[in-house]
Amino acid sequence: MHTFLFAILFAIAAYLMGSVSFGVIVSKLFGLGDPRTYGSKNPGATNVLRSGHKAAAALTLLGDGFKGWLAVWLTQKFGAQFGLGDGAIALVALAVFLGHLWPVFFRFAGGKGVATLLGILIGINPWLGLATLATWLVVAYAFRYSSLAALIASVFAPFFYTLMEGPDVILLAIVVMSALLIYRHAKNIGNLLAGKESRIGAKKDGNKAA
Repeated sequence: MHTFLFAILFAIAAYLMGSVSFGVIVSKLFGLGDPRTYGSKNPGATNVLRSGHKAAAALTLLGDGFKGWLAVWLTQKFGAQFGLGDGAIALVALAVFLGHLWPVFFRFAGGKGVATLLGILIGINPWLGLATLATWLVVAYAFRYSSLAALIASVFAPFFYTLMEGPDVILLAIVVMSALLIYRHAKNIGNLLAGKESRIGAKKDGNKAA
């Protein structure tokens, strides 16, 4: 019973950690507009980059990835003393990811989860994270579409994990997160099919970010 309660507490903490939207915070610190008001209206690094501020986009990417990694690492590091195992790690991974997608601190208007999922995967297994990142980089370099790279990388992530023969419960969490990431990219999928998707580095149109 105590183990279950500790798992829930870790998951709640992870969700709150995930709810910290670095895109919104970093944009405000740099005096930029709220990324939820322009471009894809997504507070992720790719959309922040449309403001033309590369440093803000880089910090958003690092922050969103770091919180995913940190939630998993803290559970791996300190969970055992509370009786927490692979099931709790899977739960925490899902919780921090859900926090990023639907952050309680920002009226549940969050990002699409690409950087946070990458941080989670690195926390689960660095090789898993690097393989997924390499997939993203190859596709992004070849086609210049961040969304397409994210979609393909998310599809390959569970496959990479099966090659590493990890616990099934964590594989299930990765599959769920990949499915949610694809769901959050529904509009991007439509734009890709219609040839209307913005390429990496394209400036936002409409209102200025500053």
